[in-house]
Amino acid sequence: MADPAQALALEQARAADTEFLTRRSMTKGYELFSLLTPPLYTAFVLLRKPKGHFNVNRLLRATWFGGATGIAAGGAFGYVRATNTSPETLRHRRIQAIYDADSMRTDDHATIGALLFAVLTPAMFWKRATTIHLIFGGAGLGTGVGMITHWVRHITGDPAPHNPIPEALTVPSSKN
Repeated sequence: MADPAQALALEQARAADTEFLTRRSMTKGYELFSLLTPPLYTAFVLLRKPKGHFNVNRLLRATWFGGATGIAAGGAFGYVRATNTSPETLRHRRIQAIYDADSMRTDDHATIGALLFAVLTPAMFWKRATTIHLIFGGAGLGTGVGMITHWVRHITGDPAPHNPIPEALTVPSSKN
């Protein structure tokens, strides 16, 4: 049986890995739902039988509500997945996530897009929507545009560099 200090260290490492992967799942959920919500909402409005009016305020509201839903769904999914995974697999998934340059570049493009659109959307649609929907909805639209930008760059021949995982992190440590 392991001594209490070693058991505590393992439990703290598992908690840190779970927290990291849950936050990462929340980020990916926000990005995915921010990308999917605007076209789905637009299709919903345009295909309704009693033709509703397409409204910028409603589109922006749906976009940031979709992003908030993505945060909640991604966090719940990531937490459940992390708690039902062995500590070794959890550590391996965290290390892979840390060294995944393509995912980091996607996050960077999504963040840049969110910041740009959070500023540009209010400038373009100031009289057409409320301020909170302009800022948060613009950030959601920008996140989706940033992800699309990353994918276009990847397809056109500018992939993210490959970051090899150091050997010391892939081999389990043999501490006694």
